[in-house]
Amino acid sequence: MQRFLANVSDGNSDDLVENSNIVNMKAKKILFINTEMSPFVPESADAEMGLNLPQQIQENGHEIRIFTPKWGMINERRNQLHEVIRLSGINIIVDETDRPLVIKVASVASAHLQVYFIDNDDYFARRKMARDDAGAEYDDNGERAIFFARGVLETVKKLRWVPDVIHCSGWMPAFAPLYIKKAYKDEPSFTDVKVVYSVASPSVATKFVQHTLDCVSFKTVSGADYSDVAAGDFSHVELMKMAAKFSDGIILDDPNVDPSIVEYAKSLNIPVLDYQGEDFKDAYSEFYDKVMGDEN
Repeated sequence: MQRFLANVSDGNSDDLVENSNIVNMKAKKILFINTEMSPFVPESADAEMGLNLPQQIQENGHEIRIFTPKWGMINERRNQLHEVIRLSGINIIVDETDRPLVIKVASVASAHLQVYFIDNDDYFARRKMARDDAGAEYDDNGERAIFFARGVLETVKKLRWVPDVIHCSGWMPAFAPLYIKKAYKDEPSFTDVKVVYSVASPSVATKFVQHTLDCVSFKTVSGADYSDVAAGDFSHVELMKMAAKFSDGIILDDPNVDPSIVEYAKSLNIPVLDYQGEDFKDAYSEFYDKVMGDEN
């Protein structure tokens, strides 16, 4: 188990770990919104990517921020999480219920990374990721994903940090592209941002309860925005298509992505990066450039 810094910042930009030894004339601000991240959750390919990709991108000279859910199995004392009071304290309404947003932070010392955690007692405390101890999917997984996506975006606004690229990975941030492009499009933090979405094979949900779609509407977001991809059954496939529709670039993070998702992504006339395996470092950096139109 990797060890963590005994004292981490409260999110002030002056305290964040930066790689000052690398000069990169094309340095970008990259926001990573991850479903899983090592070493906070059990080992998996997605969790390892959640750690390794931001680390590699930071070592390339870019400025990064990372958000992930505060899953119930994360040990706060061992991982030295603490609440960021100045970022917490707002409520997010999901399914007509106000739910407090709590922001926590910790560091991965060996990787020089700071990580923000989205927390809420109803959605995350004493609960695992997609499934309970018996292997059953949580009925409110869709609501949890909505809360997480909006919680991240509200927190980025409070940070007053303007990313160039937002890279969403996995099912939890799947609603973020829709909200960024619709509900938050006039916010200074997101006006000109490019959204990249990483699609993987289903690690959760082959289906979400249909009630999820009743909870998506927010500000200018309505069912008309996604009815073409989620008009009937709302499964993993429809969720991935919804995320792709509102993204500026798609990465296939698994060799076994559902072919219908791949076909849909490639029909959107946006950049699509095929599965890279372990040789992802340069390919992902170049893909960010491509999405931003900064290719040489």
